[in-house]
Amino acid sequence: MTTSTNPVSARLPKIYLDKSLVGRLEALAASVMRRSPEVGERLIDEIARAKLVAPATMRSDVVTIGSEVTYRDLGTARLNTVSVVYPEDADIEQGRISVLTPVGVALLGLSPGAEISWTTRDDATRQLLVVKVTPPPG
Repeated sequence: MTTSTNPVSARLPKIYLDKSLVGRLEALAASVMRRSPEVGERLIDEIARAKLVAPATMRSDVVTIGSEVTYRDLGTARLNTVSVVYPEDADIEQGRISVLTPVGVALLGLSPGAEISWTTRDDATRQLLVVKVTPPPG
């Protein structure tokens, strides 16, 4: 793990990850490096800066795999509600976005009130605000 001196990183919100998911998330990040290195690197960076939490103590208002999250795109003021899922469960028409998408990586580990910038696949920088998080079913 390296320490960044980038002033943007100093403003990143705190994130929390279920430590039981880290191995699979790291494997997914490695698998996407060839096709989409910026997404893979961002996921690795997010894992590295996250506070890892035991599944039993994970707060229900933190975005994790299976969470439904409502966020506001601060550029358009539009509200979006999606579920963050593993790639094989993604279905944009059903509102299920892969954790291997730029916005999926950005949302992971956040809680209501958190703001974060993310870069779209066409290199536009967007800012979002997490409004509500519903825990995964079950």
